[in-house]
Amino acid sequence: MLAGTGAALPPAPGEDVSVALALVNSLTEGPAGESDQLATPVEIARWIWSCGLGSVTAAHVSAKDVAALAELRTAIRELFTAAADEPEPNITAVSLINADARLVLGAPALRWSAGPPQQRWQAERPDTPANALALIARDAIETVCGPLGLVIHNCEAHGCARIFFRTHGRRRWCSNTCGDRVRVARHYLARKARPAKASQQPAGGQ
Repeated sequence: MLAGTGAALPPAPGEDVSVALALVNSLTEGPAGESDQLATPVEIARWIWSCGLGSVTAAHVSAKDVAALAELRTAIRELFTAAADEPEPNITAVSLINADARLVLGAPALRWSAGPPQQRWQAERPDTPANALALIARDAIETVCGPLGLVIHNCEAHGCARIFFRTHGRRRWCSNTCGDRVRVARHYLARKARPAKASQQPAGGQ
């Protein structure tokens, strides 16, 4: 949701290639407050499945899992914001991401049938919230350490806290919705300034 408007936003550029980025953008913040897309076990189970992180039912998502996912989201936001702004991230955030990446042991596995070879992660405990956390944390690490780490960008639209991968030109906003909102605001301010300038003209147009 776009903070302050109630309008739904499309996925930000990069969410289709980074589940860690998708997790970060599942929480929006703005003048109207927070909008959390992953606040309940049902929402989390559905999201885990939709992201290809395993098949988890809401009954297997505990209150502890809900809190752990929220903590990981906060840590990854800290990591991505640091990558975008170039300061060092908080060491606590880095430690949490590293710890979550080790939650479930696993190894890459090769799948090669009816098409090109594909690499899949074969986990010791698949289809669990813990495995989903581990996969998200590993994706966050791979993202900031790879080429995508160089294109992490904060949306510059006022009231939007989303992050995206700026892989095209000088893009400044996470969506056309944010870009349109900025342009409308600029147009409004420009029109508002015109009467003030006109009233400052000397009598007789001198």
